[in-house]
Amino acid sequence: MSLLVVGLSHRSAPVSVLDRASLSLDAQTKLLQDAVAAEPATEAAVLATCNRIELYADVDKFHAGVAELSTLLAQHSGVGLEELTPHLYVHYEDRAVHHMFSVACGLDSMVVGEGQILGQIKDSLARAQGLHTAGRLMNDLFQQSLRVGKRAHSETGIDRAGQSLVSFGLEQLALGTPVAAWARGKKALIIGAGSMSSLAAATLARAGVSEIVIANRTADRAERLVTLLTEQYGQRPAEGDGTEVLARAVPMGSVPSELTRADVVVSCTGATGLVLTAGAIAAGVEGRVGTQPETARGEVPDTVRGEVPEARTAPLPPVGTGTDEDCPLDLTSVPPGFSVMGEAAVAGMDAATLEQHATWAAGSAVDRRRGGRRGADAEGTDPELIGALAATAASVGRIPERRRPEPVAEPPRPEPVLHLLDLAMPRDIDAAAHRLAGVRLVDIETLAEASADAPMAADVDQVRRIVSDEVAAFGAAQRAAHITPTVVALRTMAADVVAGEIARLEGRLPGLDDKHRAEITQTVRRVVDKLLHAPTVRVKQLAAEPGGAGYADALRTLFDLDPETVASVSRAEESNEKNAKNATIANIAENRGPA
Repeated sequence: MSLLVVGLSHRSAPVSVLDRASLSLDAQTKLLQDAVAAEPATEAAVLATCNRIELYADVDKFHAGVAELSTLLAQHSGVGLEELTPHLYVHYEDRAVHHMFSVACGLDSMVVGEGQILGQIKDSLARAQGLHTAGRLMNDLFQQSLRVGKRAHSETGIDRAGQSLVSFGLEQLALGTPVAAWARGKKALIIGAGSMSSLAAATLARAGVSEIVIANRTADRAERLVTLLTEQYGQRPAEGDGTEVLARAVPMGSVPSELTRADVVVSCTGATGLVLTAGAIAAGVEGRVGTQPETARGEVPDTVRGEVPEARTAPLPPVGTGTDEDCPLDLTSVPPGFSVMGEAAVAGMDAATLEQHATWAAGSAVDRRRGGRRGADAEGTDPELIGALAATAASVGRIPERRRPEPVAEPPRPEPVLHLLDLAMPRDIDAAAHRLAGVRLVDIETLAEASADAPMAADVDQVRRIVSDEVAAFGAAQRAAHITPTVVALRTMAADVVAGEIARLEGRLPGLDDKHRAEITQTVRRVVDKLLHAPTVRVKQLAAEPGGAGYADALRTLFDLDPETVASVSRAEESNEKNAKNATIANIAENRGPA
């Protein structure tokens, strides 16, 4: 076994890099085909989710394999190799198995313990099998990963340590309020009809939303999801025989109008560009609340062009008229809202500087009153205050610093009327929506920051022990399987030797009757079996231990076994496994009957 995995995830790369490096289904297909066509790899599988991209392969050379797989990832992701390399991680053989099992158990997920990764692993294996890039190692690894993940969830409380990315995202939108209470009665818009979108729709339906609208580019998939939701979560009115449909499907072109009705939007599509721009979101909020939405900076976004323009900040009023050069303060560094003539401005001045400032302030206040920039009473008190401070400075030598300027108060941000959850990679929703008033956006980057502080459950340690045990068992099974063809070839050679000797005996003893011939043949076979039993059993035990791969080579050398014979045994076993699998599928189809 020479298992190699090269990849990047939310733990090794920023969301911006993951976003750009994400692989479409077509890109995954081409990556798999190119991987098995490359010299170092004989089989391969891709695990691509919203927060990881990993390429698994069976390679015969480590360094050449790392170089080739890294290059292929860069080529098919569209991110340059030099930029991608610092974020890549590499695991080999047992460490690669350990990583895969940890991923399957949810230990490496953004939300620890989430179980959705099992479905993604299953889909990845099915894709590799469909493309014929998965051989014995990939099948064994991915199928065992599914079993390990299910064991972790059934034998431990890892589910309590985390949940699906959908549930975690909804919790972030709810800001501490239970999702069921927060979502009850809300209208939800789901963009996309894949596995993640289906999970989001089901989660919101269980939470008690009043309506779910499914928008998808393929109408059939949207209608199929609507049917499932209606069958499982449809509500029957207190009176009447009809069933109230909880869900409905709309084309993607209806999304702008649906934004004006929706309270919650979950988007997870495979689009390569933005599905919702900031302008479209701002227009939806405007249409919903009846007022023009403002950004956090207080500006009106350009909803026509779908852009959020830069804030237009009003210039600060002048602090003096004609005598600014006499001010001892650096007026260019004065923050907005800070009085250059108040107590905070002169804190720490010596007596001479303070007197200069008092003279400047007195003249400046007169000019300001003429300009009507501030109230006369307020301006007139500043010179008097500074005069009193000057008297204090004359007696103590320096004014002690007693307070700092108060920070400028930011206008309160209005409560959100539209909650957005973006679970796509690359992102579906414009990140500029973070700046829109009346909008709360939770995306992959937000979830990554939130999950970094999430507490780890005590069950995680138990899952880690399960992973370690399963890795050891998997390695032993693989090493034992590696030597099996050699043992079979050895026993085949022994059987051929027995057959040859019996044939020679018959030539020397032509009058030997059938009874004696059978007894002699059985005796010789028992002798050979007894001689081979202990060595073959022991070599399987030794081969299952770490570093035991060399015993197969030793066995082939000691008995001078033909490598091609060993290889033919391996091919025959793989063919038998494939035939058995096809027979099982045929039996299932026959028992199921016509669709």
